[in-house]
Amino acid sequence: MSDQSRQMTPEEAAEFTEQVFNKARDGDAEMLDRLVTAGLPVNLKNSKGDTLLMLASYYGHVDAVQVLLKHKADPEMRNGNGQSPIAGAAFKGDLAVVKALVEAGAEIEGSSFDGRTALMMAAMFNRVEIVDYLISKGANAQAKDANGVTALDAARTMGAVDTTAQLENLLG
Repeated sequence: MSDQSRQMTPEEAAEFTEQVFNKARDGDAEMLDRLVTAGLPVNLKNSKGDTLLMLASYYGHVDAVQVLLKHKADPEMRNGNGQSPIAGAAFKGDLAVVKALVEAGAEIEGSSFDGRTALMMAAMFNRVEIVDYLISKGANAQAKDANGVTALDAARTMGAVDTTAQLENLLG
């Protein structure tokens, strides 16, 4: 009897990894908790640079986000496009996930490679509650991205009527 454990083939490892990332996309908080507790790296990245936290955040699974944060997932780890979990959650309009990330230390003003902040993403996609929340936590409504575009400019460009009015009122 051999005391060596069987190693996965590269194909099996790739399939397993894809299944793990699907658990984050699907919000399977219990399974993610078990996997990370058993030794899966909490900041594991896929081929696009997405972490488990990025995927759970983007797909709006607050329970999975909280589990990953409990295991010290890095809320500032960007994907291959420079996007942060908080920007993904703001884009998708999930206030509960945005709050969980902020409470875990996500930078309010953290930006992607192009300089876009979570506030800009929320404003562009008419996410009024998220704009209110981010501003209440210190987001700078006058910050500009790499092209000199503010959250208000982005909201106007995207035809986001509510956040345009909201930011115009805020900025006077």
